[in-house]
Amino acid sequence: MRRKRNDEIDLQRRYYEQTAAKYNQSHVHAEDEHLLALTFLLAVFDYLGVHSVLDVGSGTGRALLHIKQKRPDVILTGVEPVEALRIIGHGSGLSDHELVAGDATQLPFENAAFDVVCAFGVLHHVSEPGLVVAEMLRTARKAIFISDANNFGQGSLLVRGVKQLIHALGLWPLADFLKTRGKGYMWSEGDGVTYSYSVFRNYAQIHEACRSIHVFNTVGSGVNSYRAASHVALLGIK
Repeated sequence: MRRKRNDEIDLQRRYYEQTAAKYNQSHVHAEDEHLLALTFLLAVFDYLGVHSVLDVGSGTGRALLHIKQKRPDVILTGVEPVEALRIIGHGSGLSDHELVAGDATQLPFENAAFDVVCAFGVLHHVSEPGLVVAEMLRTARKAIFISDANNFGQGSLLVRGVKQLIHALGLWPLADFLKTRGKGYMWSEGDGVTYSYSVFRNYAQIHEACRSIHVFNTVGSGVNSYRAASHVALLGIK
């Protein structure tokens, strides 16, 4: 199983190495869900008293650069395992200390090293997102922030209802196994290796470590984000 997971990691990293030159064009868009999430995160910096931020899976540094422009007083660090993406980030204005090599499942930092630890569009590329969330919680002093997909809120009303029922019955792993033909992941030219992921999968894990959790839609609408939003952002305050 470990070898299988390592093969998937290698496949994804090769994808980013090969597509690094067009990464921003393909993955960063004006007014997309992550920009909305970033805007919200920046709005709570003063409320939380944020002086340092760790961005996990930084890619070319989109989140870091945005925060750096809006809040130059905040100390920034980003980890990204793919060198080709880091090179672009460095060329865009991030220093070698602001964007470093690192594995999201084994962050090279001490406990509570940063006020806020965030991740934007990363966890749906990870086979075991709980490991990344655990590291985010470990290294965060005040809060964690996640902007990512909610697969249970994707699709038509009927499709969403079926997926939510399957999940409620505890049959989602089987359904995902069948959908991916045993691989456990999907592949696309636009996003490489992706897993069927919902931020709500890690809600209980985050709830155990945080005194409050705040969730809002970044794509989609409705009273219940789990049921209606294809993408959500989550702020867990310790």
